[in-house]
Amino acid sequence: MKPQKRALVSGAMAFITLMGIVSLFSDMTHEGARSVLGEYLNLAGASAATIGFVSGVGELCGYSLRLLSGFLADKTKKYWTLVIVGYALQVLAIPALALIPENGWVLACGLVILERVGKAIKKPAKNTLVSFAASEVGTGKGFAYQEFLDQLGAFLGPVMLFIISLIKGTGNLFSTYRVCFAFLGIPALITIALVVFSKIKYPNPEMFEKVEEGHKEFHFQKSFVLYMAAICCYAFGFADFTMITLHAAKTAAFPAASLSLLYALAMAVDAFAALFFGWLFDKIGLKAMVPATLCSTFFSCFIFLTGSPACMIIGIVLWGIGMGAEDSIMKAAVSQIIPKSMRSSGFGIFETGFGIAWFLGSWLLGALYDFNPVCLVIVSMLAQILAIFFYLACIRRRAKEGLQPLK
Repeated sequence: MKPQKRALVSGAMAFITLMGIVSLFSDMTHEGARSVLGEYLNLAGASAATIGFVSGVGELCGYSLRLLSGFLADKTKKYWTLVIVGYALQVLAIPALALIPENGWVLACGLVILERVGKAIKKPAKNTLVSFAASEVGTGKGFAYQEFLDQLGAFLGPVMLFIISLIKGTGNLFSTYRVCFAFLGIPALITIALVVFSKIKYPNPEMFEKVEEGHKEFHFQKSFVLYMAAICCYAFGFADFTMITLHAAKTAAFPAASLSLLYALAMAVDAFAALFFGWLFDKIGLKAMVPATLCSTFFSCFIFLTGSPACMIIGIVLWGIGMGAEDSIMKAAVSQIIPKSMRSSGFGIFETGFGIAWFLGSWLLGALYDFNPVCLVIVSMLAQILAIFFYLACIRRRAKEGLQPLK
């Protein structure tokens, strides 16, 4: 490898690592909060129906607004502005929850939605910046490494809150959770400091990726439509983790105090799965999603058809594998399908489609859980199996269209 090329690869990896550390502290903040948020809103006076509605609206806003922010990023090329503003809104909304008074559920719900909006503002632009650097080190490897650090933070956040709860005690849960949210202000401020430092250190990450003459335009070819169909089916059948903690609580399979640790376990599996499947994507391309989806297909069986702690742990591990593959492979594939000039819009389209499918799927799966958990399992498995067929159809179609395999 030539010295100039070696320096470029080294710089790209350093940038991906720095953005991964930003994600680590960001995820410590908002994923730590997410592990106790449902119960906190309930203690603040929100009903179960309100919590479900606000969570759904938050996720819908968090995904659907990415279409707009992605288009804005491509149009203005102000990637760093969107990233910094988005991160600031997202992470500062969490410690603000510590200021909520008793029965202040309306304000708390507003902050929950604001956190999701902040994520929507920064996500397409941030993924685009990472994709520039990932093109130098291997697209799958780059996104996988960034995702590993991201999910390490998602693991540490709930663990930190668990330790704080043990020290503070659970005699007054509302007070304990307020202290937890206040402590999450520490990683929140570190996140903002690091993202500003990243902008100063790497003001123009576009330099990492060369412009290829043959990839200036993008058309909605059938292979892309098949790819979107695959990820939407995948998302539709992939139950939100709140359903898993709800089932664990209802079956009393685990002590109530340890429920946040189940989410920490899922995030730890997610982190290592992202590394493995990112490496596999660079080797065999989109085919890597087939074994990943096969694993996640059976998570619902182990979790919702039994109250056994051991079976539920297996199901959570399978859920984490599926999430890790989604967070690394799917983003890596989008960065190769969409040309550099339109990549933020591409990520916006991808994440909006994924989010709407996940929202509708979670809504239906929640209703089916109330009716009969067996129905939830059947629908979840069918959606995941259908996703595999669409992935395979996408691979075959790209070959017919004369396009390079996604690697």
